[in-house]
Amino acid sequence: MKLKITLAALALSISPAIASAMCSSTKMDQTASICAEGQVWDAATSVCVEPVSS
Repeated sequence: MKLKITLAALALSISPAIASAMCSSTKMDQTASICAEGQVWDAATSVCVEPVSS
């Protein structure tokens, strides 16, 4: 019984550290605010493109 409680406490104490480490490794997403004037953000390709006129 003591072993189960100890393992549960250990798992609960290190889980925030693991979650934090995983979040910090994700790359920041690029947004339309960095596109040159006259360009728009294409979410499918993740690049700035010239807008398509129809």
